[in-house]
Amino acid sequence: MSSPIVQAIKQICEEKNISYESVIGAIELALASAYRKDFGDKMQNLKVEFNAETGGIRVFDVKTVVADELAEAYQKEMEERQKMREAGIEPPMSAVSSQQSAVSGQPTAESGEQTAEVEPRFHPKMNISLSNAKKIKSDAQIGETLIQELSVPGEFGRMAAQTAKQVIMQRIREVEREAVFGEFKSREGQVITATVQRREGRVVLIDLGKATGVMLPEDQIEMERYNPGQRIKVYVKSVSLTTKGPEILLSRTSREVVRRLFETEIPEIGSGVVEIKAIAREAGARAKIAVRSFAENIDPIGSCIGQRGARIQTIIAELGGEKIDVIAWDENPVVYISNALSPAKAKDVKLNEEAKIATVVVKADQLSLAIGRGGQNVRLATELTGWRIDILEETPSGEVKEVITGSEESAKPVATDEEKEAKKEAAEETLEKVEMGEKKEG
Repeated sequence: MSSPIVQAIKQICEEKNISYESVIGAIELALASAYRKDFGDKMQNLKVEFNAETGGIRVFDVKTVVADELAEAYQKEMEERQKMREAGIEPPMSAVSSQQSAVSGQPTAESGEQTAEVEPRFHPKMNISLSNAKKIKSDAQIGETLIQELSVPGEFGRMAAQTAKQVIMQRIREVEREAVFGEFKSREGQVITATVQRREGRVVLIDLGKATGVMLPEDQIEMERYNPGQRIKVYVKSVSLTTKGPEILLSRTSREVVRRLFETEIPEIGSGVVEIKAIAREAGARAKIAVRSFAENIDPIGSCIGQRGARIQTIIAELGGEKIDVIAWDENPVVYISNALSPAKAKDVKLNEEAKIATVVVKADQLSLAIGRGGQNVRLATELTGWRIDILEETPSGEVKEVITGSEESAKPVATDEEKEAKKEAAEETLEKVEMGEKKEG
């Protein structure tokens, strides 16, 4: 039967979803801090081996052997720095490094010279000189790792135990954060189902189970209302590790939300028989998606719409009623642009391939459909095809007049770097408030 210590460690691993080895590592790190506080000194590079079954520990001082010249140069430099301090002069921070480079035969940064080999620098905590190493081990060599086992004089004191407790808790918290980061980093670019937690100002917090995601204002659909407890599908936009823990940015407005929903709900797209070529979207209002089929007997548009619109209606419901136009992609730009203006029917399409401008003539009764409300249809068609689309109206008398240009309607304001930075800072502040609230509840 496992010892009580092993059972407690396994329980922590299950609760925090972290590995057994990481908890053992945290305990060994904490014991090293406790040993240094009660029995060691700051110039020892302590490593501890902890036996969870017996509760016993072994303590080692681990140092790398370096040339005597480096140790002598370090000692000389320390003496000179002490004299400068006694004279009221603050020594430069880089003095030791410069002296070590000179002693080891390496050029300083100012010389501009480069060498292939650089000898290690001396640090009394991490290194030991060759002459001192040979007193411990007669055949010691430069570059060798010298391990000395230290005795444990007695039990740790109350302050050392408190220090060890703090180190263990901090390290386990760090490991837990890294584990959560790794899990969600692997899900970056995916659409997941999550629960709305609450709103902090204009930012919506999303409960992801082991972490809290953030949905910034620009990633929210304008007409949607996010109520606590509501289940929604969100796109994992980015995952980064900050000092406060994982920062998970989510989105409902990304065109990738539409792509992932189609891949999930449409088997032909999921299997690769039908391919999504392009997506244009104005979140919450309307989207256009261009598809093509690799099999002659499969209709790409019919596959996406489903029987009586069952498939497309499922996706529309997930997007809060956002309208979706599914069009057929075509290698011929004329056909593709005509399809993109659906439900309007184009009478004629002329291309200026150098300027990538398409001039589309429509009949008077098709004009409003081609333009769309507020120019939305032509704007989405422009985004979908990558061509600027100019709409010309053919009157009943046969006269053609220009109505609208794609460049005027498709222009959208782009957020500046300052605005993006301000939004990122707002998200970090919100995460900090969330973390502080969780600590108070705990």
